[in-house]
Amino acid sequence: MMKTPTFPLVSICIPIYNGEAFLAKALASVTTQTYPNLEVVVSDDRSSDASLAIVEQFQQEVDFPVRIFSHEPQGIGANWNHCVAKAKGQYIKFLFQDDVLLPTCVEKMVEAFQQFPEVGLVACKRDFILNKEKDEATERWLKSFGDLQAHLEGDDQNLLFLDHRIYGRKDFLKSPKNIVGEPTTVMFSRNIINKIGWFREDFKQSLDYEFYYRVLVFSQILILPEVLVQFRLHEKQATEVNRSNKILDYDLYPEIVYQSYKKFLHPEVRKELWRKYSVTGRIITKFGL
Repeated sequence: MMKTPTFPLVSICIPIYNGEAFLAKALASVTTQTYPNLEVVVSDDRSSDASLAIVEQFQQEVDFPVRIFSHEPQGIGANWNHCVAKAKGQYIKFLFQDDVLLPTCVEKMVEAFQQFPEVGLVACKRDFILNKEKDEATERWLKSFGDLQAHLEGDDQNLLFLDHRIYGRKDFLKSPKNIVGEPTTVMFSRNIINKIGWFREDFKQSLDYEFYYRVLVFSQILILPEVLVQFRLHEKQATEVNRSNKILDYDLYPEIVYQSYKKFLHPEVRKELWRKYSVTGRIITKFGL
């Protein structure tokens, strides 16, 4: 007897702030999804442009729930967390206001969870939408970060399973530090929050992969080989703004890795971080011992 497929609720979480330029295209990509059980949760950081009007119009046009929440801005991480906190779905699928989901994205990610219940987060490959001139800097970025898993090997089906052993790689702290993907590339089980906590609200740039690596302490992450999303590159995206304003938290990240995952680290990496972040190590380094 054939097993009847189940379709657990998936929450498409869209944190927004002044996203009118591309928001309608992001929302339109939700309507193309082949997966039948969706809700959209929008968390707005008091946008001053037409973002809310675009979402409200979308709400009137679709036949699935669209819930909109507006609140005082408290930073990127707080907006992400606010969006997830309002979600009702078993699975959380981020979609950022600049990006696009391809039609089978949600369907294939839910199938992956059902096939591999030990997985806590599923990610996918991504293509790029260029809304900026493809200059030398963009070429360098695409060469370095176009395929975040290029240095890793999957199984015979090109499925890449990550677990806590990834911390033991000698190149773990080398670029790219994010080997999973931007938030639009991932879906995670709602109950993983109960195990690892929320996104760090004191981070502005690396809060996504800091979250992913906490997931790996408790469960696997699966990277699917298919391109299921499109990630938009443009001058006003958060990464570019943070870089231009020198609002980067990369300097905090190695110490967090040392304090949180030292028992998993490669011995050479652990020793290097020990010299920087332990009291004894700093003394020895200072006096050249």
